[in-house]
Amino acid sequence: MVFLHVAPPNPVSKRYGPQVNGWVYPFFEQNWRLFAPDPDSFNRQVLARTAHTDSDGNVRVSPWLDLTAADNSAVENSAFPSHTAQNLLRRAWSSYVDTHGGSDTARSERARMLQKYLSNIARDRTADHNGADAFEFIQLRVVTLPIAPPGTAGGRKPVPTEDRLLPWWKVTSRGN
Repeated sequence: MVFLHVAPPNPVSKRYGPQVNGWVYPFFEQNWRLFAPDPDSFNRQVLARTAHTDSDGNVRVSPWLDLTAADNSAVENSAFPSHTAQNLLRRAWSSYVDTHGGSDTARSERARMLQKYLSNIARDRTADHNGADAFEFIQLRVVTLPIAPPGTAGGRKPVPTEDRLLPWWKVTSRGN
């Protein structure tokens, strides 16, 4: 499948393009950022909270869990942090924004797939943090903060340029 994806256009890759792309993305995405990086001018803080219905029928909502802080801590405390640990959540969010824009409505199969991908990452990380606590819904909040230019006074806390609250997403234990 990867060969068909990277090979020059041919009758097979043209005919099976959607199936090949569905298998390749988002796990084997190809881009040139390794050679010509485009550094972010913003820090994004991705937070998640969960909800479940208890035995009395009451909806219980968890406090916000800072997924970005957990990622940063894992990278800082590792002598050899993996590319995945450093970029998985950030790239999943960037891909979500690329396919959804300012709307949280998926308008293509790729957008639905990336929404599920982001939801699965958040679900897995939240489940790892919460242990055995089960939940039925997850909600993400993304706070975008500007990065101060070099040489500026760092005493002031940056003001968020965006505070985006996504809708509640239904989750399953297997993420399907």
